[in-house]
Amino acid sequence: MRKLIYLIVAALLLISCRNQNNDKSITKKTNNMKKVLFVLTSHDELGNTGEKTGFWVEEFAAPYYFLKDKGIAITIASPKGGQPPIDPKSELPDFQTDATKRFDQDSKTQEKLKNSISLSEIKAEDYDAIFYPGGHGPLWDLANDKNSISLIEAFYNQNKPVAAVCHAPAIFKNTQNTEGAPLVKGKKVTGFSNSEEAAVQLTDIVPFLVEDMLMNNGAEYSKRDDWTPYALEDGLIITGQNPASSELVAEKLLHQLQ
Repeated sequence: MRKLIYLIVAALLLISCRNQNNDKSITKKTNNMKKVLFVLTSHDELGNTGEKTGFWVEEFAAPYYFLKDKGIAITIASPKGGQPPIDPKSELPDFQTDATKRFDQDSKTQEKLKNSISLSEIKAEDYDAIFYPGGHGPLWDLANDKNSISLIEAFYNQNKPVAAVCHAPAIFKNTQNTEGAPLVKGKKVTGFSNSEEAAVQLTDIVPFLVEDMLMNNGAEYSKRDDWTPYALEDGLIITGQNPASSELVAEKLLHQLQ
């Protein structure tokens, strides 16, 4: 009987040790998980047209799921916090992809998006990289938002990647390096082209053209044919030309995080 008790106690101790080791493994895995901050626009007015704008769904969904499926922890933020506005045109049937369809069925991510964190509450040291999806909204708010500008400069100075796609390279309009020069000066970058803006008939509506702004800031801007996937990586700065380039930007960002 005494021997049986000893065996039971030994078995219980063994199970307890295994559980503790599993807990340690889970904790270690969580601590090692890379964290990326997604920043979306809070602006929803398309100039003086009376139409709505915001972020382009594909430019959020494609990189979001690409990184999430690779084990990246993603936090969503915006200048005002709460629900970032979705550009209604990006929800039209012609612009649907596997990623946008997945988002439409993903109530958990929709709720997460609805409760985006205000940029004023974000600290660069809590994340490993920052990603900006596009849409026309960033041209009006993120290009000039002081919290966004400070975050981008902080990420860059902490040797962390800064990624932006389509119209989102507008974020580099007012960002500077430690010497006070434009952050993209001398950098190989891309972004929504002048010809693509003309194709959607918004050249005279937007506050500035992404292509022109990047070149005026001293960047080495390049592009491919309209709507062709194209992404560039120059050091910590990763940019994509248009919605079709969203996942390419995410791929380059993941490579830097590995």
